[in-house]
Amino acid sequence: MLVETAVKPARPTRPGGKPLSSEQAERVRRIRRSGAYILLAISSAVFLLPFLWMVTTSLKSDAENLAFPPQWLPDSFNFDNYAKGWSGSLPFTRFLLNTIVITALSMAGNLVSCILPAYAFARLRARAAGFMFAALLATMMIPREITLVPKFVMFSKLGWVDTYLPLVVPEFFGVALYIFLLRQFFTTIPQELIDAARIDGASELRILWSVMLPLARPAIAAICLFSFVGNWNQYLENSIYLRSMEKITLAQGLGMFNGQYVTQYNQMMAVALVSMLPILVIFFLAQKTFIRGVTLTGIAGR
Repeated sequence: MLVETAVKPARPTRPGGKPLSSEQAERVRRIRRSGAYILLAISSAVFLLPFLWMVTTSLKSDAENLAFPPQWLPDSFNFDNYAKGWSGSLPFTRFLLNTIVITALSMAGNLVSCILPAYAFARLRARAAGFMFAALLATMMIPREITLVPKFVMFSKLGWVDTYLPLVVPEFFGVALYIFLLRQFFTTIPQELIDAARIDGASELRILWSVMLPLARPAIAAICLFSFVGNWNQYLENSIYLRSMEKITLAQGLGMFNGQYVTQYNQMMAVALVSMLPILVIFFLAQKTFIRGVTLTGIAGR
């Protein structure tokens, strides 16, 4: 029977090695804690600065965007930039629907193609399983840009250019990072649960569906968030394969704001903020589950 004991933090000492008194030690801890909070606050401000500039720019007039020196706050909040940017010359509602379709199909492909091999690597015993897992991880060292040209040649010969297929079909063939994260999580689930299910006559698919997946919700939530963000913000491959105005996505539509003679930065920032809302909402709603999934998938498996 395991007995958990709380480990008390070591009391700070003087340079000579003599322990400080309780009051002095508490004072040192408060100073260190305050310093950490100040450092975190400064770091947060640095990371939030571009986002705040984005928000204020979306509310400025055209003249204020071109003013020098730049001004942080607009004289008046121009919320009509959001309506003008979204309902202007570009069909952003159509771009949004295209992005939702591609993202949803890609997420489904990632889950279907990554859960099965992750379970196999974690719980099934086979010859050369370690070698195959190492080979899978080795593919993560191959830059994605190297595969762009051969993939484009293959998909163009299949007649898939200007369709969603080149963006969706590869997602059904697994992603090494997602398989690795899920495998790491599956190894933390007690073997006794799986053995009990096998004694009851459950097949491997039944064990995966009824035992592993309910316990792996945090890891699955993390994978879904990674997949959602990656596919929602995808620009490079979308620009390679999608050509017609009826097929392009939000990321491509934002790039079309860059005009030859003038760029409406206020409307561009307004539409960019709107396109960020789904990511922010999903992250804050699933924040605890996401962080727990990322933390647990980092635990070294067997």
